[in-house]
Amino acid sequence: MTDNNKITISAEGIKDGGMKSFKQDDDSIILITRDGDEFNAFDGKCTHAGADLGEGLRCGNRVICPWHHGTFDSTDGSLIEPVAMKGLTRYSVTRQGDNLIVDTTSNINERADNDQLADTHTIIVGGGGAGFMTANQLRHTGYGGKITLISADNKAPYNRPLLSKAFLAGQMDEGKLILGGSNWADRNNIDLRLNQRVSEILPNENAIIIENNNGDNEKQSADFLVVATGAEPKVPPFKGADLASVFTLRSMSDAKAIKEASQDKQVVIVGAGFIGMEAAAALSQAGEAASITVVGRSARVMSNIVSEAVSNALIKLHEENGVRFVFGTGVESIDGDGSHVSGVTLSDGSTLAADVVILGTGVAPRTEILNEVNDPDGVQVDDHLQLRDGVYALGDIAKATNQMGRMRIEHWRVALQHGMVTAATILNDDNVDSLEARIPFFWTAQYGKSLRYSGHAATPDKGILFGSPDSLDYIEYYFDDEAEDTRASAASSLGRDKELIAFSELLRRGHAPTRAQINAGFDIIEQAHALSP
Repeated sequence: MTDNNKITISAEGIKDGGMKSFKQDDDSIILITRDGDEFNAFDGKCTHAGADLGEGLRCGNRVICPWHHGTFDSTDGSLIEPVAMKGLTRYSVTRQGDNLIVDTTSNINERADNDQLADTHTIIVGGGGAGFMTANQLRHTGYGGKITLISADNKAPYNRPLLSKAFLAGQMDEGKLILGGSNWADRNNIDLRLNQRVSEILPNENAIIIENNNGDNEKQSADFLVVATGAEPKVPPFKGADLASVFTLRSMSDAKAIKEASQDKQVVIVGAGFIGMEAAAALSQAGEAASITVVGRSARVMSNIVSEAVSNALIKLHEENGVRFVFGTGVESIDGDGSHVSGVTLSDGSTLAADVVILGTGVAPRTEILNEVNDPDGVQVDDHLQLRDGVYALGDIAKATNQMGRMRIEHWRVALQHGMVTAATILNDDNVDSLEARIPFFWTAQYGKSLRYSGHAATPDKGILFGSPDSLDYIEYYFDDEAEDTRASAASSLGRDKELIAFSELLRRGHAPTRAQINAGFDIIEQAHALSP
């Protein structure tokens, strides 16, 4: 019951070391966590996409979202792990006998005073997830210096993963993609400079060269220089790739152009990875293209990520929604009249009618302005993303060490992790986990179903499958070899959220199950609880 915004909740059934959520009549959710006789109350919706956190898992002090694994501290609601970008609202709670009285008007969150490093300047190059998260975390964890964020885009930082999902499907307006909400930069005293390109980075001088629209160069130096230039789509060198109706999908302008060009048109998508699959699903859901065909060199979709069984289930899902597939062949040329597309000639000699072609053929890190320190597969940085003292490289360009080893990963959550770690390093905050304590995670949304993947596996073809991918209800554990004592290095899932969270927590702590344990009926959720501090 409620009285003047005070909500009475029974403490019965809330286990010590556990949590429970309570849905209210107004669609709000109260989350209660318990440690001994101490109870804490929070807004129970994940700050990322509104998932009920009570449907997730609590492992030690970590409250983990069932959808995208955003993680919050169970005692104060602070953010531990993205993809959420802020912590939970915490409410006042008092014990009265067997009941808890939660006052939702009493917000007891504490925001750090912006009084640290007040005389310093941080320049961030790149307005993607890594750049945004660095700036946002700095401001929300006490940084008082000047922050300049420079982006070549003409939009304030926005949620890029949703471009190939809800936005392209016509299910989400542009305004809802803006990170931090409208006027984020002004509200956080951040000098946001859009439509500006950095032509050179001088890491030994902690400086950059900005090329203005009139061709003039401007040099700026900073105490802390954060380079997060992201990645750019690869355009294969086949004939016709430069025709007007050939698109890549990376930016807001790309997505808008694809939406407009696809109306009543025959669309061919080159590439059966998760970007190609998401674009196919989104355009199918939008219902405005005349036809959608996906061309893949492999015999299956997302072949480097999921097994044949999962791939077949995804193909079936797409075909049920009208998408056609052509496998085992590449593109020889994109045909047209010198301007617009008329078709696609495949490497096996067959042709496809096409008005629009979307290239989902991978991306390459934008490291050209860091050539002097460039690795063939990204920028080598330390565990705190540092390239030099005070100079950081993060996001898609960084080849950094995480719990799985040193690698470059083009995932949104990894970019946000990099931003958190970089901000903490600048502020000398030892309470934030380093990259070595974190693992990769990503998800792909197709037709309202989210396939989630945690970890990093060399191959998806040495796995153990539980459930039915055809029923979109499964979890599959991946191993780098077939030895019985080899620990799983990744898992993917549809509909088995708690099991995937438990696996992620065990993987993060270095206790991923072995092949023998999984085959013996290993209770992964119980083990995740048992090994949590």
